[in-house]
Amino acid sequence: MLWDQRGKDRNEAAAPAAALADAGQTFPTKALRKFLSSLTSRESPVLMDLGPVVGENVTFFGERLGCKIILEDLFSDLDRYPKNAETPFAEHLKTRLKHQDDSVDGILCWNFFDYLDLPSATALAAALKKVLRPDGTVLAFFTTVAAADTRFSKYVIINEDSVKQRPYASAGKKQTSFQNRDIIRMFDGLKVAESFLLKTNVREFLFRKPT
Repeated sequence: MLWDQRGKDRNEAAAPAAALADAGQTFPTKALRKFLSSLTSRESPVLMDLGPVVGENVTFFGERLGCKIILEDLFSDLDRYPKNAETPFAEHLKTRLKHQDDSVDGILCWNFFDYLDLPSATALAAALKKVLRPDGTVLAFFTTVAAADTRFSKYVIINEDSVKQRPYASAGKKQTSFQNRDIIRMFDGLKVAESFLLKTNVREFLFRKPT
């Protein structure tokens, strides 16, 4: 799904975030400001978002960056994927992103990696590294305390320093807490530009692709 810089969906109308039942909770973020800064010098950057569509975020990035946004709702992929499928989800992720190599300036992963096993996380990271342009950046959140049954969240940007989590989905998913060494290994080839451990039990990573 592709959006233009004015936040208009070229393919289908998006349900407004206000329609969600949960008002959500607001949390601090230190890496988002850094992520934005890495893209401001680029003319009409291309941004990929792995989370579900959030109209407020499209407006935020459109006003700040004048960017094109590619929406790849991998949360929905995982939610619909059969639990007993013959093909592991890791194999699905290897070919899921149908984009040219070196074509995206920034990637928002949110906390999607928290719901993947190590093979799936490694496969996704490899796919993201391929589509990321040299000097492009990836922003990803990782929990440090895994939960056995947690609902997916929509991340709504309040400002450069805070985001709101709005839970959605009818059932929870088991989370995974990766060690730092596992995270860095799966993004091998990218540089850890920033890493922040927050009091909310979230570690934020900003990865940059070398030129």
